[in-house]
Amino acid sequence: MWFWLALIALLFWSGSDLFSKIGCRDPRDKLSHLKMVMAVGLVMGLHAAYEIFIGGVEINGEVLLTYLPVSALYILSMALGYLGLRYIELSVSSPICNSSGAIVAVICLITGEITGNVTGWALAAVALICSGVVGLGIVEAREDPELRAARQEKSNYKYAKSWLAILLPVAYCLLDAAGTFADSLVLENLNEDSANVAYELTFFAVGLCCFVYVVLIRRDRLIPKMEAPKYVGAVCETIGQFAYIYAIADTEHLMFSAPIISSYCVASVVWSRIFLKERLSWKHYLCISMVAVGIVVLGVFDI
Repeated sequence: MWFWLALIALLFWSGSDLFSKIGCRDPRDKLSHLKMVMAVGLVMGLHAAYEIFIGGVEINGEVLLTYLPVSALYILSMALGYLGLRYIELSVSSPICNSSGAIVAVICLITGEITGNVTGWALAAVALICSGVVGLGIVEAREDPELRAARQEKSNYKYAKSWLAILLPVAYCLLDAAGTFADSLVLENLNEDSANVAYELTFFAVGLCCFVYVVLIRRDRLIPKMEAPKYVGAVCETIGQFAYIYAIADTEHLMFSAPIISSYCVASVVWSRIFLKERLSWKHYLCISMVAVGIVVLGVFDI
């Protein structure tokens, strides 16, 4: 089952990328990222309720507070990621966001938290990912505006050259890496199921706060046609997370399942090309390929 679960995680997480992009890309909706947080918060809240009342997962205030710093890093990173989808192609954003694993590896190397032998292949993968991300930033910054407009001609959405466009997914990457590193430390003293429910409940609470701000304070309308992709993306995110947990639980096949799941950003690039009509330059695709290969190699050697 590990193979099918890994494929499910890959497909649904890449689907989450696609539908989140569709739900957040309209530049006229200045609150789209907060509405996306509302959608994910609602779905995660429902899943947390299932885990507590049907699954029997134990949760209390101490667990919620202990896991709160980790939850805050993850939620803030996702909110910034959703905001960034308004300013940049998914083809560029997804590989950068998925580079957080390489940043975690760098943090572990610096702090000495890595246990066991670190292979040269793994270090090469980290270097490849970091080089690819830096390369994407340089390509985005130096691309000629006329060439950018020409390759975006078939798309319904145009993106101007902007440092904000590249900095938001980079901020997601750094915050997600910090959350992952903190996660590894906190989970030494917490049950994983309880920690996951604590994260989902915290996301639900943040979603409620966003609802109060967007609907009650700003009085922004929620148009079903505009909001539907966000909730499809939120469901995909939750299903992908569920499949991921059980796929990596099969430790005997972790060496194979990890790179399959890690490569979901490649699927995101494919979906963006097919469904969003995104077109990039060969320099973009070269940097994206570096990131994708590095992620897969890192998954194989699983630092």
